[in-house]
Formats: sequence, structure tokens, C-alpha cells
Amino acid sequence: MKKSLIALAVVAASGAAMAQSSVTLYGVADAGVGKIKYGSGGDKPATDASNKTEFISGSLMNNGTSRLGVRGTEDLGGGLKAGFNFETGLDLDDGAAVGAFWARQANVWLGGNWGTVKLGRQFTPSYLTTASYELTGTANYSVLANTYNYAGVGSRANSAFAYVTPNFGGFSAAVAYVTKNDNAGRSVWDLGLMYNNGPIGAGISANKIKDGKTNYQAGAKYSFGNFAVAGSYTQASRGDARRRGFGLGASAGFGAFTVTVDVTRDMKNEWSGKKYTNGVVEAKYALSKRTFVYGAFLRLDKTNNYGIGVRHNF
Repeated sequence: MKKSLIALAVVAASGAAMAQSSVTLYGVADAGVGKIKYGSGGDKPATDASNKTEFISGSLMNNGTSRLGVRGTEDLGGGLKAGFNFETGLDLDDGAAVGAFWARQANVWLGGNWGTVKLGRQFTPSYLTTASYELTGTANYSVLANTYNYAGVGSRANSAFAYVTPNFGGFSAAVAYVTKNDNAGRSVWDLGLMYNNGPIGAGISANKIKDGKTNYQAGAKYSFGNFAVAGSYTQASRGDARRRGFGLGASAGFGAFTVTVDVTRDMKNEWSGKKYTNGVVEAKYALSKRTFVYGAFLRLDKTNNYGIGVRHNF
């Protein structure tokens, strides 16, 4: 009798807690077949695929990395909310986690009408800026992302302190800071300004790693009817080595079918000492609102890579 009463009390308490908050389970399943030469290292690849055609998951030539995430919010009253987001990558080869278990997102936040403060591993402002105008939806094979690594700081930052403004008629901003203790003795700051409203998506960002060069990017996308065009200019650094250039692209939609072509051209490249023209061609066919098949060819720093796959969002 006592155990039954305790169980009922636990159920009642959890029901009260759930009434004040919401938790969502979500994810992506993405797999296919492809050939990856970039970074493959010959017969002993550094990426998921070697220089041969084989099953790919979470690789350079997948549209996205398979993942499982959980996020939640709680209404604290007075317009104040709290929330969290945990997300792990999954390899559909064998079901193993990609990297550390919560390597994609691991953060907590407080927000209100004044904006949101987020603490933990999260997207960088430079990534959010790129996403406002990049034509493939920041796919794994995005030529802009792979050429310039989201203005040199990557898509995510560990131990980040970030603030994101509310949306003001399409305008928003994000700023993040990582202390030197959390980044191998080198502090990082990153600032992004974005506009997304109607047919226009645009953004500009700047970031700096202590004792390094200042990185920046600016770009815009314009959609009209079934078509979209985009252009950008980026400087990205690795220590004192800089890579700088521009990107141009276009996409066209015909019902459920979409084709995108995007090109980058180096104006300066101290990373390898050579200037490259890179490009991606992507074709997608939507089977539903959450599922599509895709094929992509990526020319990246003189390597040819391709992938064909299916992606399901849930």
C-alpha cells in the first residue's frame, strides 16, 4: 500500500512538472552511397569514406549528419523562459555516436522579450550568419562552408557564452565569447548580424581568436519565384595564415525538384599556398515535407567527391 501511494505521488509530481514545461525529441536519419577523396589520405582515410565508392553516413558528402536530440522549455512566468538542448550525432554504419555523445549541442538558456542568453556548446554566430544566405541549407557538402569553415571558427563552439537578440522585423544579432581556459589558452569572440524577411536573406559577421587575425564574412541571398541567387565574401584565418575569397551561386525549383550550383574562388590562400576554384552541384527531390532524396558533386581543393542519399527529418 505504501509503495502504491509513493508511486502515485511520483506520477502526480511529474504530471505537475510536465504541465509547466515541454520536451521534444527530434532527429535526422541520413545515409547513402558516395566517394570521398578530400581528406581521405589514400587507403587510410581521415573521413568516413575512403577514395572508393561505399556506404556513407555523417560524411562530407551526406546532406547532413544523422542525429538524435532533445530540447525543452519551461515558462517561468513574467515573460521569462528557460530551456535546454542536447544533441548527438549518429553513424548509421553501425549506430555509434559521432564524436563525444552530446558533441552537436549541449547548452542551457534563459530568454524573454529582451532576447536569449545561452551557455554551453552551441552554434557560432558566424555559422548562423552563413546559414542566412547559404543555398544548400549548410549541407555537409556546402562549398562555402568547406572552403572557408564558417569564417574560420567552425559551426560550433565549446563552453560558449552567447546572447541572441529578439527578431526586429527580420533583423537579429548574436554575439558569443569563449574564454581562453576553454580554447587552448586563446579566447574567442564572434559577432553576427542577420536579416531574414521575405525574399531577402543577408548577414555579416566578424570573429577573432586571441593573437590571431580578424575573420569576417558578408553575404546575401535573393529569392524570386522559383529561383534564388546568392553572393558572399569571406576572410578566414588559421593562426596567421589567411584564406580569402568570394562565393556565387544560384538555385532553381521545379515542383518537388530543386537544383543548386554554388562556386567559391580564392583571392588569397595561405593555408595551402595555392588558389582554388571550388564548386558544388546539388539536386534534391522532395518525397514529403520531411523526406527527400539528393545527389551532390563537390569539387574541393582539386579533389572530386560525390554522394547520393536519402534524408528523413523527424
